[in-house]
Amino acid sequence: MSLRYLVFLLLVWNPQVLHAQSAAQPCPAPSLNGGFFSPGQSAYNHEATLSYACHDGLKPAGKGWWGTSRCQNGNWSPKPQCIDEKACVPLTIPNGNYDASTDGWYGERDRIWVRCDEGYEHKGRDATAQCINGAWSSVPICEKSTESCGDPPKIPHAVIIGKGYQEVFAVNSQLQYNCEDGYSAEGPDTKTIICISGNWTEGPTCKITQSCAEPPKIPHAVIINREYQEVFVNDSTVQYQCEDGYTAEGSDTKTITCISGNWTEGPTCNANCGDYPSVPNGDVVQVNGISLKYRCNELYTLEGPDIVTCQSNGTWTEPPSCKAAFCVIDPAQTTMYDIKLSAVEYIKEGLQKFIPCIWIDRTRRVQCIHGRMYSSACCTSYDHRYIGCQSEGRIQN
Repeated sequence: MSLRYLVFLLLVWNPQVLHAQSAAQPCPAPSLNGGFFSPGQSAYNHEATLSYACHDGLKPAGKGWWGTSRCQNGNWSPKPQCIDEKACVPLTIPNGNYDASTDGWYGERDRIWVRCDEGYEHKGRDATAQCINGAWSSVPICEKSTESCGDPPKIPHAVIIGKGYQEVFAVNSQLQYNCEDGYSAEGPDTKTIICISGNWTEGPTCKITQSCAEPPKIPHAVIINREYQEVFVNDSTVQYQCEDGYTAEGSDTKTITCISGNWTEGPTCNANCGDYPSVPNGDVVQVNGISLKYRCNELYTLEGPDIVTCQSNGTWTEPPSCKAAFCVIDPAQTTMYDIKLSAVEYIKEGLQKFIPCIWIDRTRRVQCIHGRMYSSACCTSYDHRYIGCQSEGRIQN
């Protein structure tokens, strides 16, 4: 394979190289009135440099008695030019500027007026320069004003906003500081300083705001979308997510916020055990995380533990039962035919009641013991209290 063919393949394979070569245009020989250049040829490659000199009475439009120019993609920079030897080339005024000539040079007796940058002033009040016999006379100097200020003070945990760095600031310049996140100045977070008679006014002090320590550790929950850190500034938020098999009230995710140095309340992650176990004649009276507390209805006694817990396998521990703790006297079914009773009567376990008999001023004393009804005979209240009344023992409820 020939070298020419290999170069062709590389250019085809990498069109960017081909484009770069085609974009770099050569330069034709420049026209130069009153001078000559070397090397003398009809065209020059991109980046080629030529030197030129001027005939008597003329000089290059730059410093020195000869000049140089470079081919930049079809154009010469700077353009080769011969000017009157009494003309002047542009000045460089540190910290100052003036109106540029459209020709790129200044003729004999031309004058320029220099403007100093902000914060600088003319030394000796000299603001003009004049071109005389190819040189500038009395070149103005821009020096720092005695009313100007230097670097503004560096304040811990603060940054200057809205202004780029510079070494000198004019009188009455204003700069604004902004405290970093987690810090605040007295009043607003932003404070202004002013340059007065060469000195800056006092800057702000950025103090740490009320912050929170590590967020609380919540059982069966993890913090998401937040890297570990020891201190959280005011209004910081942290988001929790319950682990698989557990849910928080509302949704699996809950956010807490740092307010005045304290975290708001976090979520409680409950295991997913489904519906609460049903306990006849009983109700859930308290929910604490993954635990339930039961209580039996009136006239019923709880048997077994009153706390039921959701286990990690998704099942509830054994619920309690509510056992009847009362006796019933039903007028339609009772064997006590000598009592007057219009409705069903309930007697709580361990308690006794006096049921009126069909005889005036006589009652039966009935008592519920272990779910069984015991009764006395029909006696007067005096007999019940002082003499005693014969017991008939257990009766049919």
